[in-house]
Amino acid sequence: MDPQEKLLENLLDALKFSPENIPLRLQIGQLCLDLNKTEEAIQHFQDTLALSPEDKGIKFFLAVAYYQHGKDDPAFVIVEELLDDENPSPAVNLLHAKLLLDDKQIAAARKEYEYAISIDSDLRDPELANEINQAENPTQAITEDGRIRLSMNEEDYTDLKDDISVERPSIDFEDVGGMESVKEEIRLKIIHPLNHADLYKQYGKSIGGGILMYGPPGCGKTHLARATAGEIKASFISVGINDVLDMWIGSSERNLHSLFESARDHSPAVLFFDEVDALGASRKDMKRAAGRPLINQFLAELDGIESSNEGVLILAATNTPWNMDSAFRRPGRFDRIIFVPPPDGLARVEILQILLREKPKNPLDLAAVAKNTRQFSGADLRAVVDIAVEAKISESLKSGKLAPLETKDLLKAVKQVKPSTREWFNSAKNYALYSNQGGLYDDIVKYLKL
Repeated sequence: MDPQEKLLENLLDALKFSPENIPLRLQIGQLCLDLNKTEEAIQHFQDTLALSPEDKGIKFFLAVAYYQHGKDDPAFVIVEELLDDENPSPAVNLLHAKLLLDDKQIAAARKEYEYAISIDSDLRDPELANEINQAENPTQAITEDGRIRLSMNEEDYTDLKDDISVERPSIDFEDVGGMESVKEEIRLKIIHPLNHADLYKQYGKSIGGGILMYGPPGCGKTHLARATAGEIKASFISVGINDVLDMWIGSSERNLHSLFESARDHSPAVLFFDEVDALGASRKDMKRAAGRPLINQFLAELDGIESSNEGVLILAATNTPWNMDSAFRRPGRFDRIIFVPPPDGLARVEILQILLREKPKNPLDLAAVAKNTRQFSGADLRAVVDIAVEAKISESLKSGKLAPLETKDLLKAVKQVKPSTREWFNSAKNYALYSNQGGLYDDIVKYLKL
């Protein structure tokens, strides 16, 4: 008999006389894992956890057993619970990386792996790093110590900013329905400094800076940012998560620097970051990813440490401002924070007018439609119009005649769309009531009449 098999047999005999011996149960479970007896290991760890339900070590071993048995879903549940603890073991991050890789979340797997080995270098796993590497079909392999090597050299990055898309938007504030208070904030922060540059310079005020817009999704933050660039006839560079994040060491920071450099080269320019919370998450929450260098790079770019940001106007949008690192709200960074609520009644009428431009229609009672669309976002209103239009197209195809839109078509479509903002406000309400230090969420309190 194999020595390990014999040892397992002896330990199981001992367990009969000491069934509540947790260290013994753990040893048996780990030995089952070594022998690839994953089902037995799962059972042993489950029985052990029943004796000590809050033991994090037992939970971790149970997650490992689930993973080795190919049951990723229960392993994910346990790992995410462990990662919510104050100081999770980096071994948990390493297991999380393996689970993320199985789930085809390659970039996230890389970040978890890099974080784990940055805390404990003994966790380096060249095989896992190579699997991450191969999943992305890179041009280079891993380093000898199991880290993922940057695939681009310095020369590759010098031309990166030349590939960045720079727009000249054709829309302006007239194409944005409602949002007058938000537009006025942007005029004060961005438009007036550009139009009265000499006056601002006499007072020592630089032209630039940042505005962070937050609110429920679909309420026009991105549209407003593009219209801002059009209003001042500036270049517009829209930045999404995928434009920055990269699985290679250091390349995310370089990508971010290139975007800022491109904006500086094309000033006056509006540099717009959508879903900025993905790039500027609170460093207190960096348990799960090696994102601190990227945040530090972002802050350095906002401060213009290496290059001046004169003429670079930085707008950013987030649905979750409570996830942002507080350092982003210091003067000179995103020092103006604007709540973008769902459109009010008059704004909904304006949005509907814009959405219905040049569409075949009879005279419409848009006030009646607006009255029935409280809490609807701009995206929800677009969905209403799309549903109504699709119904009229179907009607036209059947009759062979162009069927114009009528008020009843829009009201019928309204019944098929639920306001997407409700879920957001359910979450925001808790932050407004219990985490409103400094009055950051006063606008939410006012809007909800709390």
